[in-house]
Parts: sequence; C-alpha cells; structure tokens
Amino acid sequence: MQKIKKAIIAVAGSGTRLLPATKAMPKEMLPIVDKPIIQLVVEELVEAGIEDIILVTKWDKKPLEDHFDHNWALMNDLKNAGKDKLREEIKKISELANFIYVRQKGPYGNGTPILSAASLVEGEPFVYVWGDDLVKSKVSFTKQMVDEYDKTGHLMIGVQEVPKEEANRYGIVKLKDDSMQLEDIIEKPSVEESPSQLADFGRMILNQEIVEVLKNTPLGKGEELWVVDAIREYIKKGGKFYAKKVEDGEWLTTGDPLNYLKATLKYAFERDDIGDELKKYTKEIL
Repeated sequence: MQKIKKAIIAVAGSGTRLLPATKAMPKEMLPIVDKPIIQLVVEELVEAGIEDIILVTKWDKKPLEDHFDHNWALMNDLKNAGKDKLREEIKKISELANFIYVRQKGPYGNGTPILSAASLVEGEPFVYVWGDDLVKSKVSFTKQMVDEYDKTGHLMIGVQEVPKEEANRYGIVKLKDDSMQLEDIIEKPSVEESPSQLADFGRMILNQEIVEVLKNTPLGKGEELWVVDAIREYIKKGGKFYAKKVEDGEWLTTGDPLNYLKATLKYAFERDDIGDELKKYTKEIL
C-alpha cells in the first residue's frame, strides 16, 4: 500500500462572507493571531508526513505563493536587526514542504480542485483539504487520518458531532450498522430526518477511484461539482468509505466572521505569551 505523501488544498474561493477584508487579501491569509490560516493548515499536513502540497488557486491568490516563498529582503533586514530567532522562524515557512500551484479550471464547486490537480496525484492516494478549515488537536488530525489509512487502507472523511438542532446547516453522514463505514451523506437534512449528528468537513483521504468517479459526476446543487456527490456514487457502486472523528481536538471553520473570531480566540487563549492576559481582558469587557 502506497504511503500518502501528497495533499491538495482548495484555495480558489472568494471569501465573500468576509468582505471587505477579503477584497484584496485571500481569506486563507487572514491571521489567527500571528499566523495565516493557510500556514496552520500546511503545518497540520506536514506533521502527517506530507511532502508535496498542491494549492489549487485562482488569479487573486498570489499572496499565498508569496507567503511560502523565500523573502530575501526581509531575511536581510531581520539579520541586520539582530532578530535571529524571528529570522529562523520566517525561513522555515518556505521549507515546510514542496509547494506546487495550479490554477483552477472548470465549473464552480469543491470537486473541481481535485480534477484541476488530478495529473499531479495520478496513481496514488492523497489528502484533500479545504484551505479555510482548521482542526485544532493535540496530534495533527491529518496524521490521525494517515495513520488509520496506513493500518486499514480506508478512504475517509473527517466528521465532528454537532448539536442536533444545527444538523440542517451541514452535510450529515449516515453510518452503516454500528461501524464508521458510510452508507450515505445527506446534505443539510431537516432536524427530524437527520441520520446522525456527525457533520462532514474539509479533511479527506481519496484515491484514483474517487477521481474517476468525479470525472463522470454531473453538476449538482447550484450547478456546481460536489466531491460529496462523487463519494455517494462511489458508495452506491460498492466502494467502501469511512468517517473519521477528531481525537483530542475539534474542527474550527473560519469562513464567516463569527466562526473566524471563535477560532482566533481558541488559538489565542492557549498561547503562553498572551493567553492569560486575553482571558483577563475578555472577562473585564464582559
């Protein structure tokens, strides 16, 4: 069984729910305290042993490329200022992985980035990630998934339990019997018809079989190409697909103002340098 060494990150979204902040800055570059969202995503992947990271972008995502590039002028300024620790930290960003950038082509939808990068992962399993989804956990959630794949060979999608009354906001997985094997994924079911409280999110392990199904998947809701539609078709054809819960951590979405602020506070509160002061200040203003 092949080791997973590659990941595709979908970063071609426009971030309209965070306008005007995202008018000239990709949403994935918004800071969680002092690190961009995308850097936290990449660090999670690298901890799992991912070596090649393919970012599927569009015309206005150049700041992502610049962030993971060497900045010789900045490095020289930090050296002259005697800020050696910070200089080393900045240097490591460009050395985290091999970065490949591909422009998205095709219809709207979260299945399109996979097809845009398909030739770069041909013949091997890979991790597929949303560029604005964070998973804050003691052990990298991608590593948790890859470790399970190494043991079982299971294709899988990340899931997290959500309050029953919020099931109609997510894609909810239906499990087979008492296992974590998927029977179906129901997009935004009513509270009464929800098959579980497990919502899927942007962490997946896929392979070429899913890519081939996706190539023949018709456009779905909103005339968009959805990866979940391909997973459902794969299951209907007899393929096995599994759900994977986050262990010792939680999924944090950052795609709208409220959840972005919640994620920022989660990370900030656990910082040794600012956490205690921020908690104190939060109590004061409340």
